[in-house]
Amino acid sequence: MQDDRRTRCSWAGPETDTAMRDYHDREWGVPQHDDRALFELLCLEGAQAGLSWRTVLNKRPAYRRAFADFDIGHCARLTDRRIETLLGDAGLIRNRLKITSVRDNARAALAAIEAHGSLDAFLWQFVDGAPIQNRWRDRTEVPATTEVSDGMSKELRRRGFRFVGSTICYAYMQATGMVNDHVVECFRCGELG
Repeated sequence: MQDDRRTRCSWAGPETDTAMRDYHDREWGVPQHDDRALFELLCLEGAQAGLSWRTVLNKRPAYRRAFADFDIGHCARLTDRRIETLLGDAGLIRNRLKITSVRDNARAALAAIEAHGSLDAFLWQFVDGAPIQNRWRDRTEVPATTEVSDGMSKELRRRGFRFVGSTICYAYMQATGMVNDHVVECFRCGELG
Protein backbone atom coordinates (compact mmCIF):
# COMPACT_ATOMS: atom_id res chain seq x y z
CA MET A 1 0.00 0.00 0.00
CA GLN A 2 1.23 3.45 -0.92
CA ASP A 3 2.46 5.68 1.92
CA ASP A 4 0.14 8.70 1.70
CA ARG A 5 2.33 10.70 4.06
CA ARG A 6 4.88 11.37 1.34
CA THR A 7 5.27 15.01 0.37
CA ARG A 8 3.88 15.85 -3.05
CA CYS A 9 3.52 18.91 -5.23
CA SER A 10 0.61 20.94 -3.86
CA TRP A 11 -1.43 20.64 -7.06
CA ALA A 12 -1.65 16.84 -6.63
CA GLY A 13 -4.76 17.43 -4.57
CA PRO A 14 -6.04 16.12 -1.26
CA GLU A 15 -5.79 12.46 -0.25
CA THR A 16 -9.34 11.92 -1.45
CA ASP A 17 -8.50 12.98 -5.03
CA THR A 18 -6.96 9.68 -6.06
CA ALA A 19 -7.04 10.45 -9.80
CA MET A 20 -4.90 13.58 -9.41
CA ARG A 21 -2.56 11.87 -6.94
CA ASP A 22 -2.12 8.84 -9.20
CA TYR A 23 -1.46 11.08 -12.20
CA HIS A 24 1.11 13.03 -10.17
CA ASP A 25 2.76 9.93 -8.71
CA ARG A 26 2.87 7.76 -11.82
CA GLU A 27 2.79 9.93 -14.91
CA TRP A 28 3.47 13.67 -14.58
CA GLY A 29 7.10 14.46 -15.25
CA VAL A 30 8.04 10.94 -16.37
CA PRO A 31 9.98 11.16 -19.65
CA GLN A 32 7.57 9.95 -22.33
CA HIS A 33 8.85 8.67 -25.67
CA ASP A 34 5.87 6.78 -27.07
CA ASP A 35 4.36 8.60 -30.06
CA ARG A 36 0.78 7.65 -29.20
CA ALA A 37 1.15 8.82 -25.60
CA LEU A 38 2.89 12.03 -26.69
CA PHE A 39 0.04 12.72 -29.09
CA GLU A 40 -2.58 11.99 -26.43
CA LEU A 41 -1.04 14.40 -23.94
CA LEU A 42 -0.68 17.10 -26.59
CA CYS A 43 -4.40 16.83 -27.37
CA LEU A 44 -5.41 16.71 -23.71
CA GLU A 45 -3.26 19.72 -22.80
CA GLY A 46 -4.98 21.61 -25.63
CA ALA A 47 -8.38 20.50 -24.36
CA GLN A 48 -7.48 21.89 -20.95
CA ALA A 49 -7.17 25.48 -22.23
CA GLY A 50 -9.29 27.58 -19.89
CA LEU A 51 -10.18 24.60 -17.69
CA SER A 52 -8.65 22.66 -14.81
CA TRP A 53 -6.51 19.57 -15.37
CA ARG A 54 -8.83 17.71 -13.00
CA THR A 55 -11.69 18.26 -15.49
CA VAL A 56 -9.63 16.87 -18.37
CA LEU A 57 -8.27 13.98 -16.31
CA ASN A 58 -11.81 12.95 -15.36
CA LYS A 59 -12.79 12.99 -19.04
CA ARG A 60 -9.69 11.12 -20.22
CA PRO A 61 -11.41 7.70 -20.52
CA ALA A 62 -14.11 9.25 -22.74
CA TYR A 63 -11.43 10.93 -24.87
CA ARG A 64 -9.59 7.64 -25.28
CA ARG A 65 -12.81 5.93 -26.33
CA ALA A 66 -13.84 8.72 -28.72
CA PHE A 67 -10.43 9.01 -30.39
CA ALA A 68 -9.49 5.30 -30.67
CA ASP A 69 -6.97 5.56 -27.82
CA PHE A 70 -5.39 8.50 -29.67
CA ASP A 71 -4.26 6.43 -32.62
CA ILE A 72 -2.70 9.16 -34.75
CA GLY A 73 -3.70 7.70 -38.12
CA HIS A 74 -7.28 7.15 -36.97
CA CYS A 75 -7.54 10.70 -35.65
CA ALA A 76 -6.13 12.14 -38.89
CA ARG A 77 -8.96 10.45 -40.80
CA LEU A 78 -11.81 11.82 -38.66
CA THR A 79 -14.61 13.05 -40.87
CA ASP A 80 -16.67 16.19 -40.36
CA ARG A 81 -19.63 13.89 -39.69
CA ARG A 82 -17.74 12.07 -36.92
CA ILE A 83 -16.72 15.40 -35.40
CA GLU A 84 -20.38 16.45 -35.35
CA THR A 85 -21.21 13.22 -33.50
CA LEU A 86 -18.40 13.83 -30.99
CA LEU A 87 -19.77 17.31 -30.27
CA GLY A 88 -22.80 15.57 -28.75
CA ASP A 89 -20.69 13.34 -26.46
CA ALA A 90 -21.16 14.55 -22.88
CA GLY A 91 -17.96 12.77 -21.88
CA LEU A 92 -15.92 15.24 -23.92
CA ILE A 93 -15.31 18.96 -23.67
CA ARG A 94 -17.81 19.91 -26.36
CA ASN A 95 -15.92 22.73 -27.96
CA ARG A 96 -15.84 22.49 -31.75
CA LEU A 97 -12.38 24.03 -32.09
CA LYS A 98 -10.88 21.73 -29.46
CA ILE A 99 -12.42 18.59 -30.93
CA THR A 100 -11.44 19.56 -34.48
CA SER A 101 -7.92 20.27 -33.25
CA VAL A 102 -7.45 16.55 -32.54
CA ARG A 103 -7.81 15.84 -36.26
CA ASP A 104 -5.65 18.83 -37.24
CA ASN A 105 -2.97 17.87 -34.73
CA ALA A 106 -2.99 14.27 -35.94
CA ARG A 107 -2.41 15.43 -39.50
CA ALA A 108 0.41 17.72 -38.37
CA ALA A 109 1.85 14.89 -36.26
CA LEU A 110 1.91 12.55 -39.25
CA ALA A 111 3.82 15.18 -41.24
CA ALA A 112 6.29 15.61 -38.35
CA ILE A 113 6.73 11.84 -38.12
CA GLU A 114 7.44 11.66 -41.85
CA ALA A 115 10.00 14.46 -41.57
CA HIS A 116 11.70 13.34 -38.31
CA GLY A 117 11.06 9.60 -38.10
CA SER A 118 8.88 9.87 -35.00
CA LEU A 119 6.85 12.35 -33.02
CA ASP A 120 9.24 11.60 -30.16
CA ALA A 121 12.28 12.73 -32.17
CA PHE A 122 10.48 15.87 -33.34
CA LEU A 123 9.24 16.98 -29.91
CA TRP A 124 12.25 16.04 -27.79
CA GLN A 125 14.58 18.06 -30.05
CA PHE A 126 13.34 21.18 -28.25
CA VAL A 127 15.12 20.01 -25.07
CA ASP A 128 18.08 18.43 -26.91
CA GLY A 129 16.75 14.96 -26.12
CA ALA A 130 17.14 15.17 -22.34
CA PRO A 131 14.88 16.41 -19.53
CA ILE A 132 15.56 19.84 -18.07
CA GLN A 133 16.05 19.33 -14.32
CA ASN A 134 14.66 22.19 -12.28
CA ARG A 135 14.98 22.59 -8.51
CA TRP A 136 12.03 24.73 -7.48
CA ARG A 137 11.46 25.15 -3.76
CA ASP A 138 7.91 26.42 -4.13
CA ARG A 139 5.22 26.05 -6.79
CA THR A 140 5.12 29.84 -7.16
CA GLU A 141 8.66 29.72 -8.65
CA VAL A 142 7.56 27.53 -11.57
CA PRO A 143 7.17 29.58 -14.75
CA ALA A 144 4.14 29.42 -17.02
CA THR A 145 6.33 29.73 -20.12
CA THR A 146 10.01 29.67 -21.02
CA GLU A 147 12.08 30.48 -24.09
CA VAL A 148 11.97 26.77 -24.92
CA SER A 149 8.16 26.61 -24.74
CA ASP A 150 7.99 29.82 -26.79
CA GLY A 151 10.13 28.19 -29.49
CA MET A 152 8.17 24.94 -29.38
CA SER A 153 4.88 26.82 -29.67
CA LYS A 154 6.09 28.85 -32.63
CA GLU A 155 7.32 25.77 -34.50
CA LEU A 156 4.23 23.67 -33.73
CA ARG A 157 1.93 26.44 -34.95
CA ARG A 158 4.05 26.86 -38.08
CA ARG A 159 3.54 23.16 -38.77
CA GLY A 160 -0.25 23.37 -38.38
CA PHE A 161 -0.73 22.19 -34.79
CA ARG A 162 -3.52 23.93 -32.87
CA PHE A 163 -4.04 24.78 -29.19
CA VAL A 164 -0.28 24.93 -28.74
CA GLY A 165 0.39 28.33 -27.22
CA SER A 166 3.50 28.72 -25.09
CA THR A 167 1.66 28.09 -21.80
CA ILE A 168 0.13 24.89 -23.18
CA CYS A 169 3.53 23.83 -24.53
CA TYR A 170 5.16 24.37 -21.14
CA ALA A 171 2.45 22.35 -19.39
CA TYR A 172 2.98 19.68 -22.05
CA MET A 173 6.73 19.68 -21.41
CA GLN A 174 6.03 19.18 -17.70
CA ALA A 175 3.54 16.38 -18.34
CA THR A 176 5.84 14.48 -20.71
CA GLY A 177 8.96 14.82 -18.57
CA MET A 178 10.78 17.20 -20.89
CA VAL A 179 11.14 19.28 -17.74
CA ASN A 180 11.16 18.03 -14.17
CA ASP A 181 9.14 20.63 -12.28
CA HIS A 182 8.36 18.59 -9.18
CA VAL A 183 9.27 20.86 -6.24
CA VAL A 184 12.34 19.72 -4.30
CA GLU A 185 10.28 18.58 -1.29
CA CYS A 186 8.16 16.31 -3.49
CA PHE A 187 9.22 12.66 -3.36
CA ARG A 188 9.04 12.48 -7.19
CA CYS A 189 11.62 15.26 -7.69
CA GLY A 190 14.55 13.09 -6.72
CA GLU A 191 13.15 9.96 -8.32
CA LEU A 192 12.98 11.70 -11.70
CA GLY A 193 16.10 13.80 -11.36
